[in-house]
Amino acid sequence: MSNGASDTKRHPVEERWETFHRWGPYGLLFVGSLAAAATADLLMSTADRWAAVALVGGAVLLQLCWGHLRRTRPGPSAAGAVYYFVRWGFAFALTWLNPFYAFFAVCGYFGAQAVLPRRLVKPGLFATAVVMAGSQSGGLPPKNAMGWVLFGAVLAINIVLLTVFSHLAAQEDERSRVQIATIAELETTNARLQQALDENAALHAQLLLQAREAGVADERRRLAAEIHDTIAQGLAGIIAQLQVVTSSTDPDLVREHLASAQSLARHSLGEARRSVQNLSPLDLEHDALHKALKKTVADWGTRHGVRADFTVTGTAVQLHDEIEATLLRIAQEALANASRHAQASRVGVTLSFMGDEVSLDVRDDGRGFDPLGLPARSGAGGFGLDGMRARAERIAGSVTVESEPGHGTAVSARVPLVPHDH
Repeated sequence: MSNGASDTKRHPVEERWETFHRWGPYGLLFVGSLAAAATADLLMSTADRWAAVALVGGAVLLQLCWGHLRRTRPGPSAAGAVYYFVRWGFAFALTWLNPFYAFFAVCGYFGAQAVLPRRLVKPGLFATAVVMAGSQSGGLPPKNAMGWVLFGAVLAINIVLLTVFSHLAAQEDERSRVQIATIAELETTNARLQQALDENAALHAQLLLQAREAGVADERRRLAAEIHDTIAQGLAGIIAQLQVVTSSTDPDLVREHLASAQSLARHSLGEARRSVQNLSPLDLEHDALHKALKKTVADWGTRHGVRADFTVTGTAVQLHDEIEATLLRIAQEALANASRHAQASRVGVTLSFMGDEVSLDVRDDGRGFDPLGLPARSGAGGFGLDGMRARAERIAGSVTVESEPGHGTAVSARVPLVPHDH
């Protein structure tokens, strides 16, 4: 079963050569025997004929034995060498009796590489050339000196031809080995390439999934930050105004704070809608950043009864929408922190345009704190100082905080100066 399976995997050319090595010697021996029989009256005595019959029988028996033995000894081997040279002996003896048995001797040219170890290939081919030259020069042994000269010349020609064809065969074998090695290497490369493509496809799918998850998480953080900066701060402001209303008996003061609470409620509602739609803050809809900051600082100071100053340094230019929105939100968060924690009597906000950079500084004279004593940043996109830093980092900026208990706080945001796209 295994031999049949291996045969099916052979190349068609290899299968034909296998058939020739198996049945070719029988056919060539038969052709040589027919030619010898036709010329027996001219070239052979009665003893020669009986000797030829015996040798042909021995050659057939040798082929039968080798046909069974070669199945267990494929390729060059010591048994193959014994078979080759015994067959050569039969061919030599038959050609000695009748030159036409050279038809059988020619098998030695075709079977040498198949059965002989490499070191015996050239001796085997030379021995076959001797038999062929003897046949071509009139038979062995040569009858006279001229016969020996003719035998030597024919043998030399056979050796030259044998050398040339052996060289060509060696080149063809080397070319075949190179092609087989190249095909094997290409198959390996293709297998690796397919594996890499499969891995890339899996990685691509994983990256898409991670990108979707990151996009969802980023959108959640954005909405949470926007809600914190708009609704939460607006509600805190409304609560502060209503607390004043509940504790005051002055009708004018009550009306003033109720109006302020209504204004904060409308503003917060508008900001909430714009946050959901991922639009720029309402304060930036009609004003540039420096004008929006000036109004924001003034409204904050009025609402909390704290002196709040705003200053612009450098030449103010309209910035990219994302940068303006980020700086406005940072300023609002810094002011909200100042109102909640600082208990300040004075706040200063400075917007500076400096070449290729914009800085926003928010300073207060409140009670301050120890920055090192704050909880470590969680990385979950929290709010307050962490929220300001996260906003700045999204546009390649940074936020630094300087504070000391009893000596106020300074928040500084630095971002690239990217002009607005007109």
